[in-house]
Amino acid sequence: MLQGRTLWELLEQRVDATPDALMAVDEDMRTLTFAEYWAESERAAAGLAAHGVGAGTVVSWQLPTWIESLVLVAALSRLDAIQNPMLPIYREREVGFITKQAGAELLVVPSVWRNFDFEAMATALAEQHGGMRVLVADRALPQGDPASLPPLPEARDADDQGIRWLFYTSGTTADPKGAQHTDASIAAVAYGMCQRMAVHEGDRNALVFPFTHIGGITWLFSSLQSGCSNILMEGFHPEETPEVLARENVTLAGSGTVFHQAYLAYQRRQPQPAFPDVRGFPGGGAPKPPALVAEMREVFDAPVLSGYGLTEAPILTMADMSDTDDELALTEGKPMPGVELKFVTIDGEVAAPGEEGEIRAKAPQVMKGYLDSSLDAAAFDEEGYFRTGDLGRLDERGNVIITGRLKDVIIRKGENVSAKEVEDLLYLHPAIADVAVIGLPDPASGERVCAVVQLAEGADEVTFEGMIEHLKSEGLMNQKLPEQLEIVELLPRNPSGKVLKHVLREQYAD
Repeated sequence: MLQGRTLWELLEQRVDATPDALMAVDEDMRTLTFAEYWAESERAAAGLAAHGVGAGTVVSWQLPTWIESLVLVAALSRLDAIQNPMLPIYREREVGFITKQAGAELLVVPSVWRNFDFEAMATALAEQHGGMRVLVADRALPQGDPASLPPLPEARDADDQGIRWLFYTSGTTADPKGAQHTDASIAAVAYGMCQRMAVHEGDRNALVFPFTHIGGITWLFSSLQSGCSNILMEGFHPEETPEVLARENVTLAGSGTVFHQAYLAYQRRQPQPAFPDVRGFPGGGAPKPPALVAEMREVFDAPVLSGYGLTEAPILTMADMSDTDDELALTEGKPMPGVELKFVTIDGEVAAPGEEGEIRAKAPQVMKGYLDSSLDAAAFDEEGYFRTGDLGRLDERGNVIITGRLKDVIIRKGENVSAKEVEDLLYLHPAIADVAVIGLPDPASGERVCAVVQLAEGADEVTFEGMIEHLKSEGLMNQKLPEQLEIVELLPRNPSGKVLKHVLREQYAD
């Protein structure tokens, strides 16, 4: 396991160690060795430098999980730029807010992907903000002569590194929040993850979720540290993705409940083992049914290795290959190396062993604060622990069990949906007088979004289709749209006027 201080230093160490080893292969069977990855990244860095990118330049980018996306990350690291990866599902509302707050000087997008015109969106936003340029990159990046590159930036130790990553999370508020990370904070979580899963050079990891997610960047660091290769798909498909993973002989098949259910369905259609050498199914971001963990073990003879974390503090806990089946099914594993957890009761007292409390963390992978520093006071307690907003407890073996959330957030397919954001937009509908958006358990997605609506007096009934049309017209992205609509005469509230969402969850959970 290599331990370079920065992504670029790690890359150079990996090229020295295993230059001809496979680094990446995609669904079209395009391949890249570590040495080729380094060379491509140097040429792209020179090309980006010609576009004005240099040390400290903020570059927002929104590309699918392409080989070129991996190259872009390394190229920007070579130039010591500040990177702001954004999920491809983000649209004008999110991208506009993020690029403005981040002070992006360059926005990198595909022209059109999955029937959405990213170029038109980016161009319109650049015209609005001013000072931001747009680079369209359709599986191709600018090229230049590496000899023209500036000297390598000095690699600094963890405590002396500047911010190099801006990852945004919707959290519990309508506006996204920008979590600031360094190379060291990402490298720390990647190193710990590799230890828990015993990742090695022969592993072939499924990188089939959005690479712009902090988990995607973490796997890039892990690949450079361990020498494992990555199987890429530009977007997950429940039928096509397992076929590619089978073709490429996957050994670590992530990365969450929805993915694992697709792998099970694929295997049931096959006469022979689809993933004969698979040894683990990494996951996280959504609740995992214990029955699914047991079925994965039975069908594939390999464990589901789940972890718990947030964009602000990725993978605070993770299962280990040696954990028992009960631990794997019922917990989120033990704290990662260097992670200190504190559980605080609703009354503000440190929880007793085994008692439920809000999970608070100190760890090398905890962010260095929000880009909007006014949010930091609420994010950290007086002892410097990050407030996760999640409830949990430790079992007798030191595993973390998640029991609930303080934050009013719905986690669907591993992504956060802000109930407040959806509610605020539904309040704009002329026929809606009151609304509560809640998350309901769903076996396929973890949670589904349900809108409970109280109609305005004398208003016509709101249909499900009408609600969706209204939300789309207000700019809400598809992944946040409710799947369920319930109409009530009156929303339940407590004496202070707060909607009793737990009552609604109980009422509509079935």
